[in-house]
Amino acid sequence: MDKEHIKGAAKKVEGQVKETAGKVSGNKKLETEGKLDKAEGQTRKVAGDVKDAFKK
Repeated sequence: MDKEHIKGAAKKVEGQVKETAGKVSGNKKLETEGKLDKAEGQTRKVAGDVKDAFKK
């Protein structure tokens, strides 16, 4: 597991927290930010997977 995987996982968790907080509070902006953070986390995970594939 490299830095991209770790950063991706952290960003996905951060996004999930923001999204949930936005839903609970009715804050659509926060909910949207959470969804975007989760997508960024997934992108970082994929980037880490690509890096791993090239290392092998």
